[in-house]
Amino acid sequence: MTIDMHDLLNSIIKSLDRVEYIKPEELPNIELYMDQVTTFMEQRLKMTSRNPEDDKIMTKTMINNYVKNRLMPPPDKKKYSREHMLLLIFIYYFKGFMSIGDIQTLMQPLTERYFGADKAFKLEDIYREVFSMEREEIDVLKKDVIKKFRKAESTFEEAPEEGQEFLKMFSFICQLCFDVYLKKMMIEKMIDNISELEVQKGLEKQKKKNEK
Repeated sequence: MTIDMHDLLNSIIKSLDRVEYIKPEELPNIELYMDQVTTFMEQRLKMTSRNPEDDKIMTKTMINNYVKNRLMPPPDKKKYSREHMLLLIFIYYFKGFMSIGDIQTLMQPLTERYFGADKAFKLEDIYREVFSMEREEIDVLKKDVIKKFRKAESTFEEAPEEGQEFLKMFSFICQLCFDVYLKKMMIEKMIDNISELEVQKGLEKQKKKNEK
């Protein structure tokens, strides 16, 4: 069996074209119980999974652990608000390449400052702003993927013919992996910086409190 690299590239590009995020207006306008939350997430995010028929998008145990680890506030009388749903969507995307500890560092300041109906600038405003950049980023990514693919095609020209196809695929995967590796490293650096800033703010807050 041989792999057609061009068919693979076309499949990847088409999959990027199908990427969509859950818009705030698509979220239920009522508070939901746990079963309703997991059902909604399953229906809306299933196609982002590697194995849609088998993978669990979000389980009760996962959500309870997110609350326990302070990635999001606890539900009110076992009911989850629209803001809870927004946080769960963020967490779903982050958990693919970030540790629970890093997600907590990132999400805690977000929830402390913007979670709650009485906030002038709400969590929904942040969600909408961030995901509004989606289409532009996908277009940039598509161009970058094509560029990496073309570069991979030109590699291993001197390798034995029977192994060239695999090696070109390997080269393509390595380029994508290196890109992910560098971006993950940058993300971790920024999260470490956020953690340091939050600790410093906490110390300053405690100092002011002690001075009173």
